[in-house]
Amino acid sequence: MSLPATPEAPAASTAASTAPVPTPALAWTHRFATLGEAFFTDNPPTPLPQPQWVAWSADVAATLGLPADWMASAEAAEVFTGNRLLPGSRPIATVYSGHQFGHWAGQLGDGRAIWLGEIDTPAGPQEIQLKGAGLTPYSRMGDGRAVLRSSIREFLCSEAMHGLGIPTSRALALTASPAPVVRETVETAAVVTRVAPSFIRFGHFEHFSAAGRIDELRRLADFVIDHHYPACRQAGGNPYAALLEAVSARTAELLAQWQAVGFCHGVMNTDNMSILGLTIDYGPFQFLDAFNPAHICNHSDTGGRYAYHRQPNIAYWNLFCLGQALLPLMDDQQQALDALEPYKTLFPAALQRRMGAKLGLSEVQPGDDTLVEDLMQLMAKDAVDFTVLFRRLSGAADGPLEPVRDLFLQREAFDAWALRWRERLTGQPGFDAPATREQMRRTNPRIVLRNHLAELAIRRAREGDFSEVQRLLKALQAPFDERAGEDDLAALPPDWAAGIEISCSS
Repeated sequence: MSLPATPEAPAASTAASTAPVPTPALAWTHRFATLGEAFFTDNPPTPLPQPQWVAWSADVAATLGLPADWMASAEAAEVFTGNRLLPGSRPIATVYSGHQFGHWAGQLGDGRAIWLGEIDTPAGPQEIQLKGAGLTPYSRMGDGRAVLRSSIREFLCSEAMHGLGIPTSRALALTASPAPVVRETVETAAVVTRVAPSFIRFGHFEHFSAAGRIDELRRLADFVIDHHYPACRQAGGNPYAALLEAVSARTAELLAQWQAVGFCHGVMNTDNMSILGLTIDYGPFQFLDAFNPAHICNHSDTGGRYAYHRQPNIAYWNLFCLGQALLPLMDDQQQALDALEPYKTLFPAALQRRMGAKLGLSEVQPGDDTLVEDLMQLMAKDAVDFTVLFRRLSGAADGPLEPVRDLFLQREAFDAWALRWRERLTGQPGFDAPATREQMRRTNPRIVLRNHLAELAIRRAREGDFSEVQRLLKALQAPFDERAGEDDLAALPPDWAAGIEISCSS
């Protein structure tokens, strides 16, 4: 269905204003562009007709120093659709390569992402990027556009992950246009404005290493170290091995956070892996409903390469590819292998800490891994909802177990596990039930961006009603809070949710 040219007006916080508002003067820098033309192509966005506000994040806007009254203006909608440029910006598209579904794909690049530049903020420099703003030299057979469906998902999940405390690119703005975009069917166009300290990926390094362009590879690595990992040069030894080890550590922590909230990325190609350990490129992602360790969220992933339980090993595989790319800058292969080795202990330790925190355990003790594993096996056998289980468990530290027990078919097995859990929980030195309950509720979210919630918002948006996108945004930015009017967002998913299929098409 085509998007109406004049949809229902969004909420006041996102509605376009007709009053003239001064254009903000931003302190632009373009550090990535100093790397040289081998790394990018100047590429202005291609305008879209009749841009309309869908939503924008007041939190991200404030971080960037963008006034709320300007963000609500028609001019801002034009800017973040790519129809006009802010003074000082320099639109470019960057080149990279990568492995996709385990196979070398050769040159890729920003096929529909256009980098506007970087601005100084109190939190440090932040890059601003438009996704869906038109063709680039790296679009290959694509059209450079993004559709409303996938753009809503990316906008909401970027902010949802931030609300959960998981490192991620942020989403500043989402605009829509009635312009047709052909995918499996004819859909309508949208543009997401993404923000991150850097959008450099593993694939940027692979691109130059595979081509034997060692000078450019070194220049890129030096750039990342100088601007994002200065300790790697100060520590002594080979700075590029230190960089690989630091990226491995961040990636290990990121994967532990994904697994602990039941998040499936769906397309963990090396070109979708951030050198800063951020979650980037939200495509066919999913938060688990009924727990299944082998769940595949991407309909295009016919081999299950990126299934939930495989994500930690795939991350290591991707880091190994990064190590191969950086190998020309190191003394020998062993140096790279040594830099990767800590991942094997950092990831399980980080996951154990996070899963222990979900159970209210203040520190890891022998046997905790078995306690966690036994619970996960019970959840898998009975297909228990991941988010609801841990949220209800948060209230059972000193309260009734029935709301948790009711989620299981094997109730006697759960009872036996719950007895062990409570003995471990209450045996902690200085155990305080109310404090533990509150800690667990600040660890186990009440609301995550389930597929059916996104689907309902998409259906309404296709009719020109963006209110559900805005409602979800507000809820997902505070996912641990108990607030009136959001019970439907925290409920078990409807039966039809299991039939939703998400693919790489966007």
